[in-house]
Amino acid sequence: MNVTISGASGFIGRRLLNTLARRGHSLHVLSRHAGTNLPQGVRLSVWNPMKGPPPAEALRDADAIVNLAGENVAQRWSAETKQRIRDSRVTGTRNLVEGLSQLDRRPAALVSSSASGYYGSRGDALLDETSAPGAGFLAEVCVEWERAAFSAQKLGMRVAAIRTGLVLDPHGGALQKMLPPFRLGVGGKLGDGRQWLPWIHLDDLVDIYVHAVENTVSGPFNGSAPNPVTNTEFTRELGKAVHRPAIFPVPKLAMHVVFGEMAEVLFDSQRMLPKAAEAAGFRFQFATLGEALRQLLS
Repeated sequence: MNVTISGASGFIGRRLLNTLARRGHSLHVLSRHAGTNLPQGVRLSVWNPMKGPPPAEALRDADAIVNLAGENVAQRWSAETKQRIRDSRVTGTRNLVEGLSQLDRRPAALVSSSASGYYGSRGDALLDETSAPGAGFLAEVCVEWERAAFSAQKLGMRVAAIRTGLVLDPHGGALQKMLPPFRLGVGGKLGDGRQWLPWIHLDDLVDIYVHAVENTVSGPFNGSAPNPVTNTEFTRELGKAVHRPAIFPVPKLAMHVVFGEMAEVLFDSQRMLPKAAEAAGFRFQFATLGEALRQLLS
């Protein structure tokens, strides 16, 4: 298949790019920068998602589009930052779909990223893809983001949206930032530790995207492992994996000092279950947190 990918320079995008290449797909990357370092044979087109639709040549021959572009959420939020987070996802996806609408021959599929933030903070409630959206800034962004992606259905395309949880990989994302304090023995739970974490091994998340590209599936998919854990359980398993105690709780106030409003996201509780992926025949390599961390940190 010919697959066009936006946001391929992120740590999820890089792994997905290499996985799709190994599986024999022809790849075309949309990037803001002409000098983006890519594997041999991968084509590149420069695109600023805020400025309008992508170049037609990047879409014209594609069988599927994967949309991963978006401003990093894990930073201190200001009004300007929140606007960038929203626009990079919502406006960028709208411009992508606008470009697709202008084609005589359209790709069969659009696979777009979304996030567990769709559900807001829901305590102990079990959340699957039929659950209603929650409240808060990220939930509002995710609803608009998915609405923009699913508008491609009107063009006759199938659309899948991957509501991604906490992605585990020691070379990027949250786990990379957690490892230094945990390895020093000063890691600990956030607040009371009762909030649920929808985690997933990077390899499993990438395989969900590949599954959505290669199979005729559509709709929202929870990009999380089938066994969510509380923050307390996550802390215990990570301490065990690095052979260090994890007994220093981090007060909520301290996180607010560092991250401001964004700190609230760290205390959100989302007990997500990947029912749609499992119903579509997807099988997880790493279903439990312990085995995922052992493999990642071995």
